[in-house]
Amino acid sequence: MISQFFLLSQRGDNIVFRDYRGEVPKGSAEIFFRKVKFWKEDGQEEAPPVFNVDGVNYFHVKVVGLLFVATTRANVSPSLVLELLQRIARVIKDYVGVLNEDSIRKNFVLVYELLDEVIDFGFVQTTSTELLKSYIFNEPIVLESARLSSIGPTGLFMQGTKRMPGTAVTKSVVANEPGGRKREEIFVDIIEKISVTFSSSGYILTSEIDGTIQMKSYLSGNPEIRLALNEDLGIGRGGGSGYDYRSSFGSGAVVLDDCNFHESVRLDNFEVDKTLTLVPPDGEFPVMNYRMTQEFKPPFRINALIEEAGAHKAEVILKIYAEFPSNITSNTVAVQMPLPKYTIRASFELEPGAVGQTTDFKDANKRLEWGLKKIVGGSEHTLRARLTFSPEVHGNITKESGPVSMTFTIPMYNSSRLQVKYLQIAKKSGTYNPYRWVRYVTLANSYVARI
Repeated sequence: MISQFFLLSQRGDNIVFRDYRGEVPKGSAEIFFRKVKFWKEDGQEEAPPVFNVDGVNYFHVKVVGLLFVATTRANVSPSLVLELLQRIARVIKDYVGVLNEDSIRKNFVLVYELLDEVIDFGFVQTTSTELLKSYIFNEPIVLESARLSSIGPTGLFMQGTKRMPGTAVTKSVVANEPGGRKREEIFVDIIEKISVTFSSSGYILTSEIDGTIQMKSYLSGNPEIRLALNEDLGIGRGGGSGYDYRSSFGSGAVVLDDCNFHESVRLDNFEVDKTLTLVPPDGEFPVMNYRMTQEFKPPFRINALIEEAGAHKAEVILKIYAEFPSNITSNTVAVQMPLPKYTIRASFELEPGAVGQTTDFKDANKRLEWGLKKIVGGSEHTLRARLTFSPEVHGNITKESGPVSMTFTIPMYNSSRLQVKYLQIAKKSGTYNPYRWVRYVTLANSYVARI
């Protein structure tokens, strides 16, 4: 049971506010933002997704820089409310096309209409984009493409050798193209979030992939779709040992620990030829979520070393090895390393000819930051940092430093080797040939190297 829903910008501006039950004070949005902005409890840098202030439970998720928030005094399931907020974000995106402050402000009447249909007197009715079409009568106001934020190579979709910018997927599912036509096309995303922990000597301690196959359909008439995955795909360990498990599927097989499918997916032929059959609903939805802990080749190797270099001084050497093909480029790479609390200064030395790299020492939280605009596959990058310590007595600098963490985005690459082999759409006529676009994206979830 939800009392209020509100949507805030990163600055704390209230974009949308809906009070369903009148049980929570009107100033809750201001209380929430102040609490999140100045969160200092338990030494955490960020507020948790769920917390309580004066008897009011606050739930929030952050989607593309916007804060989706729900409040209630009732004792409700946190996971249910957080999932609801994610689905509200997805429904709004489906209808307005692109999720940002400008598009929501332009379409605020439509957004309020959606919120009133999704939640009635605090109770959830539906979050299905398709079912909501019967009850929503406002047309979306589409933002001009010039006002959309620029999208990097991560946003590229592929169809054979043809490329299409990712802004193509920011169309509303209910708006027509200029001239009243509707372009027949379907977009498929294979998104993988990687978690890897390296030991101080470079060995992999833990590794996991959380993946999802997402689909957004602009096909009229909702035709049936067949989506084929790797023929050597295996699911579940079957209770055997790691060795037996790999050998039973073959050394080159893709083996997922577990997975789940969208309710519209039929698995009649999945065991035989690894094809999923579905009639895609309107809007964006996850066709399949999967998890994999089978050994895989991590896209980056990180080597970190810190050693004393005289009285009250030390040197840090960070090395990154890109272990993916040279025709692939990783974007927006950021490396962070906590330093001893008695560090007062840091000077940096980049490799000769380094382009698009930034370095910084955050004195407030004693952290080294290294940013790389892009990294080409097969390359190696090194950073040297010379640290100066305060004259106070200090302990073991290695134990008081690290671990090194890394974030990155790699378009058109996936570590699990899971692939969409083909996407077959039931033909309505001989000339019916809709566009099919597929995009692979790998992101860092928790990518850590111990020192």
